Amino acid sequence: MTHPIRTLVACWKVPLLVLLTALLGACEKPPDPEPGSWTLVASGRPEALLSVGGTGPRDVYAVGLDRGSGPAVLHFDGERWAAMDTGLRLDLWTVHALPGGQVMMGGSNATLLRVEEGRFIRMPAPGLARQTVYSIWGSRPDDVYAVGSGPGRAGFVWHYDGTAWRELALPQEQLPRTADGDLWPFFKVWGNAKGEVYVVGAQGVVLRSRDGGPFEVLPTGTTDRFVSVHGAGDTVVVVGGRTGGGCRLLELNASGQLEDRTPLGCQLLQDVAIAADGTGYAVGQNGQVFLREKGAWRLVDHRMDLRVQYLQGVWLDAEGGMWTVGGNVQSTRLDGGALGHFGRPVPEAPAPVAPGNPPAATCPAEQVDPRPTGSIARRWNEQLMGAIRRDIPRPTVHARNLYHVSAAMWDAWAAYDATADGTFVREKHSATDVARAREEAISYAAYRVLAHRYTPAIGGKTSAACFKAFMLELGYDPDDTASSGDGPRALGNRIAQAIIAFGATDGANEQNDYADTTGFSFVNAPLVVDDVGAALVNPALWQPLNLAVSVTQNGINTSAGVQGYIGAHWRNVTPFAMVRPEGGGLYHDPGPAPSFGAEVRGFVVDVLRKSSLLGSDALIDLSPASTGNNSLGANDGTGHPVNPVTGTPYSPQWVKHGDFGRVLAEFWADGPKSETPPGHWNVLANQVADSPGFSRRLFGTGAVLDALEWDVKVYLALNGAVHDAAITAWEIKREFVTVRPISLVRYMGGLGQSSEPSGPSYHVDGLPLVPGLIEVVTAEKLGTGTAARAPVALPGTGGGARVAGRAGRPEDRGGRFWLGARRRVDSVPTAHLRDAGLPRLHLRTQHLQPLGGGGHGEPDGQRVLPGRTGRVRGGAERLPDVRAGPVDGHPVAVGDLLRRGGSGGAITAVGRHPHRAG
Repeated sequence: MTHPIRTLVACWKVPLLVLLTALLGACEKPPDPEPGSWTLVASGRPEALLSVGGTGPRDVYAVGLDRGSGPAVLHFDGERWAAMDTGLRLDLWTVHALPGGQVMMGGSNATLLRVEEGRFIRMPAPGLARQTVYSIWGSRPDDVYAVGSGPGRAGFVWHYDGTAWRELALPQEQLPRTADGDLWPFFKVWGNAKGEVYVVGAQGVVLRSRDGGPFEVLPTGTTDRFVSVHGAGDTVVVVGGRTGGGCRLLELNASGQLEDRTPLGCQLLQDVAIAADGTGYAVGQNGQVFLREKGAWRLVDHRMDLRVQYLQGVWLDAEGGMWTVGGNVQSTRLDGGALGHFGRPVPEAPAPVAPGNPPAATCPAEQVDPRPTGSIARRWNEQLMGAIRRDIPRPTVHARNLYHVSAAMWDAWAAYDATADGTFVREKHSATDVARAREEAISYAAYRVLAHRYTPAIGGKTSAACFKAFMLELGYDPDDTASSGDGPRALGNRIAQAIIAFGATDGANEQNDYADTTGFSFVNAPLVVDDVGAALVNPALWQPLNLAVSVTQNGINTSAGVQGYIGAHWRNVTPFAMVRPEGGGLYHDPGPAPSFGAEVRGFVVDVLRKSSLLGSDALIDLSPASTGNNSLGANDGTGHPVNPVTGTPYSPQWVKHGDFGRVLAEFWADGPKSETPPGHWNVLANQVADSPGFSRRLFGTGAVLDALEWDVKVYLALNGAVHDAAITAWEIKREFVTVRPISLVRYMGGLGQSSEPSGPSYHVDGLPLVPGLIEVVTAEKLGTGTAARAPVALPGTGGGARVAGRAGRPEDRGGRFWLGARRRVDSVPTAHLRDAGLPRLHLRTQHLQPLGGGGHGEPDGQRVLPGRTGRVRGGAERLPDVRAGPVDGHPVAVGDLLRRGGSGGAITAVGRHPHRAG
């Protein structure tokens, strides 16, 4: 393979006379390299590309970020490029082909994918949604490694043995830590034919494992960030550097030491690939490409107009072709995706559809008329549900739209009833065919309001197409806006005009996208959710969230960072039926909010108790025999003794408490394509009306109503109430601006425990101790059990204090638990904690922390947090209370709900969803 640089090097090596001749023309232009050439395969894509790889030059994948429609995946089959749809919403950071052809990908949300016949199959991972897989490498399908981290911390190394992914043990005591005791991120894993596996990461970390043995730390003499490692034969190359501070390139020398071989003029390097003959490439900042020939690194003039902040990945195929990808990855743009190639010519990838010229929106056929057998009101209600599901979840806005569309349909129906009064328009009309006139008037009224409210919304073009297609399906002209005369069409248009005009003055500020009109500001600084702790100026008041990634409940990417306060002005919106009390005041005054301290403890305990049940395997009966029959506004029912239809008792329906809690939470928290809580009530009302044997009688008495009359009356009453409930709820929120649960629990946990004044880390405003739920867990308690122990000195205790972990197999963790600078036990495998001495304590492979430094003038001591309920191998009924002394009882906080920190320590999230409660 000939490279552009080789011709230039040859010119430099000739004698002076020949060089002078070259200046006169002999070397005035290097010949094009043969048989290869540089090709800019793709550039300026809307999403940055992060990794490239494949099984060979006729099976290449380039993957990257998700800019709103799923991660970028480009595939080359040797003749043409095609974009692939994963069906997922996440960023893909790595692609790797195993020997034998299995292709795997990894990315955000702890994602590990197998690609099989064009399908993307997600593999169960040991991590949490907040973790990102940055690199995958494997020697065979039952020997695969993955590395990554949480946001800037919590580095991990996972291994797949053909059956499951598991977290591997690391030399904890030799690894640098973040300020809160976490491991720094790991960015790349690679192995060779000699049985060596290398892992590189932040703070100059390079790890090596030989023949499946434990990882060891290779000294590098630097704290620079290493982001990639690769090699061939005896060559191993590590690259990285510091943003804005130049690059770093190390090579393993014959003595087994990493030697600095950084080439002159290089900027931050992001990836490296070495061929079997020792030739290699390193790529990085501003599109730089360095070539390794005969052991020397030199900058290549590839002449590709990349225009990227970084080349992020490089891969060499079996025929010597070089592939590289990148984009604008060090800014919020995350665009400019580019793909370059050196070797035999390859075709360019087709340009993506320009954002400014999207294809015309169409309505999916199944969404034109989802309920053709329903009344006309029901069919328009389904159109409204579809529009809400496409939009971002804005409960206040959707509640208002539900009410106004329901009022429009009611007013059109009431116009043809002798006694019913309209809400916004109280006209009276007659018609030869009243049913047909009502259908037409309702359709035009609903269509105009819906088109006005949802065409500008997210998904609005599709919603507008659905509204219009439904009108055509009904045989109506959607463009007929005539509003004069007594006909039902004109009536419907007048009703819509009245409601649209009212909406411009009802206090919602619809014309400015519902922006706050009150000048709301907050006292507490934003809570960085991915960091530990919760710093509060006033722990009784609301705290905004700062999110690293922001995705709505229905999967729409929104701006990350500090999230605003929704509906700060909603108390000023005109209600449906509420009237303020004489003299002013709140519509519904719940009384003063509980003040921070003893008053809020019961609420906190209730939150933690419900959250702890999300992991419970205990069975509960969800049949009507045990559940339901509640009093109004409460959840106090004990079920029904018998089935009122059959007269026989209900059969039990046993489910896991944790499963029930998660399904319940996810329903009301909203999932993909959610109609949000206001819409949920409409779904429930429709399901009730559709139930076999249901009788449409108002208040359960009187004559049976036809479906249309039932629907318009139910929708007006229900959605008028939902609208007023939104005003009430947001008024109370705005009046008291009370603290979020996530802020409150983190803050109180950071203060300590409030139950034992004589116990360590006591604070009057800390979390209360509740047996089986919130308890003190000491380092000594972690040492109880039947397996062998491996005591480790506890740093910072004045000597003498020891903590012992229950050792598993030596290959799991070498029988040791390392306690870092903040006395942290990190990433203890689950098996070590399922112990007779730790009943009801059940952790997945995440974190424990012995915590010191009470903060607020408190002595070193424990932190407390919710324990996870459920059966544990060999467990007793509950975890006994443990009172720890000041020296030999340094407590450990263990839990599965929230990550928490104070001035002297932190409680770390473990389990499935560390931020669920917030």
